[in-house]
Amino acid sequence: MALSRDARRSTGSTRPEHPPLWTCFLWLPPIPLFSIPYRDSLLCHSRALPFRVSLVVSRGVLSVKPIGMDGLVEGDGSAYLNITALGADKLNTILGRVHYTSTVYRLRTGDLVHFIFEKHNATFPVVIEQASVPIIFDPGEDINSQVTITTKTFLRYFELNTMIYSIRQYYKTMKIIIADDSFNPIKVNGSDIEQYFMPPAQGWFAGRTLAVSQVTTKYLLWVDDDFYFTKRTKIEKLVEVMESMPELDMVSSMVGRSGFSYRMTYEEGEEDEGGCLMRFRGPHEETVPGFPQCYLSNVVINFFLARTDSLRKVLFDPRLKRAAHSQFFVDAFGKLLIAHCNHVVVNHQTKRPGNDKYLSFRKQNENYENKRLYFFKNHFSCINLSAD
Repeated sequence: MALSRDARRSTGSTRPEHPPLWTCFLWLPPIPLFSIPYRDSLLCHSRALPFRVSLVVSRGVLSVKPIGMDGLVEGDGSAYLNITALGADKLNTILGRVHYTSTVYRLRTGDLVHFIFEKHNATFPVVIEQASVPIIFDPGEDINSQVTITTKTFLRYFELNTMIYSIRQYYKTMKIIIADDSFNPIKVNGSDIEQYFMPPAQGWFAGRTLAVSQVTTKYLLWVDDDFYFTKRTKIEKLVEVMESMPELDMVSSMVGRSGFSYRMTYEEGEEDEGGCLMRFRGPHEETVPGFPQCYLSNVVINFFLARTDSLRKVLFDPRLKRAAHSQFFVDAFGKLLIAHCNHVVVNHQTKRPGNDKYLSFRKQNENYENKRLYFFKNHFSCINLSAD
């Protein structure tokens, strides 16, 4: 079966009883249900034999466009189609013109087509999917117009300004978006900087969601507010990886010498019990084509380049305020394709003033609340995020 984009639109001067929502073209190989000996005996017969097949669906209608003169078609435009033809070639010619049109409106659903020939009955699926409107970003003229740097800050203005200073040594005009939920917030000065003030202590994930929502470029680079850019922090190299593999949604790299990467597995359980998620140390064995230093992964470090439209499909749960990292990647599992590379490096700042008030929030233990959220929101029966 092959889908026909052109056939999605209704044609003709009369309005059909059921408005077509998705039409597909049914292609069946010659004599699809015959065993080889039976087919050979038919093809070698001295005269043409009548062939009769039936097609039955439940969530759409079947039609032959055009019907032509190759045989008899009964039930055209209904859920039950009978086709009779003299000879296998004529039968397959008609089958090659069978179209399916959905009569239900759903964004994503399906139907089963029952193909009946003599004593044989085959069933195959039809995917019904509403076409979506594309979201296209301006590709930009250079790296500064392709990428937006995003960060979340809380009571760490010294670190934040130090990071901005380091960024401007290499990327003079790249936009920086800051989500700030500090008490007594301080305005950060500089060009191409957008600072969004939040109610105090709303949390890390709420701030990340706010920052991501304001990005207008194709890519965003997530950084922590205590990072420090060097000549090894080449954002262009991460963009190059992403451009080489269009289905890739996110690529991370190294923070100093740290570049942890984990893979996960998920097994669906019974509906009333939930599934089980396990995390293992190290990435998958598969690499990004053309980049042997980049491995596909499921959980990566907080220094990553992501496609803006992809990241917005997952976002960050605002109920997670302080201790939250793997939680985002659990929500992204099966939705985002992620890789980790080791050829781009950003550093952590080493000289920082003491900040007791910040540490009093940072050290709050939320493990119990996080686990409760896992088991409820993700419907887990078991979870193991300790790397083996």
